[in-house]
Amino acid sequence: MRSLALSLTAVLFLVAPAFGADVKYNNQITIGQKAPGFSGIPATTPTGEDTSISLDECKEDVVVLVFLANHCPVVVAYEDRIIELADSFKGKSVKFVGVCCTTAPGQVEQDNLAAIKERVKEKGYNFVYGYDETQAIGKAYGARVTPEFFVLDKNRNVVYAGALDDSPQNPANAKKFYLKDAINAALKGETVATPTTRAVGCGIRYQN
Repeated sequence: MRSLALSLTAVLFLVAPAFGADVKYNNQITIGQKAPGFSGIPATTPTGEDTSISLDECKEDVVVLVFLANHCPVVVAYEDRIIELADSFKGKSVKFVGVCCTTAPGQVEQDNLAAIKERVKEKGYNFVYGYDETQAIGKAYGARVTPEFFVLDKNRNVVYAGALDDSPQNPANAKKFYLKDAINAALKGETVATPTTRAVGCGIRYQN
């Protein structure tokens, strides 16, 4: 646990300069816009079955798109919270979708679909998790780090983009639960009180 905390602190220190006050949280997505479509992303189910992820096939009222990466210590620190949050919406019209689009040298073997299948089994993921080697979905949503979250309402408009909560390192210190509040607002058809926050994590390296 101590080594994880030290690694996480180092990662947060390294990415901190990318999030200065004069930098927009997201240069691609505007809150309220129609969510970019995606389809045919190879994925695995919680039970280990091969599947694919397509936005048009999501029939739930709310879709939560989560950008992840197995190699990222910030993702590892958040995994339990993400799984717990997904479980808390079980029985409600909410679908969590995880996608990795990391293709950087030295990380592919940790983050490709084969590795994702192992991680889903090992950690007990309770939602579909896929790998987009084209990186098209990440570019379309302007995702910059992992983990980063997007909430899409029943009209498939983006109503939230950013972090899960306000405490990347220690869940016990979290006081603001941005993602949970956004999902609940979307389910009720209400305006999200805090529609954008600064997602902090490991940078996604795009190839072009």
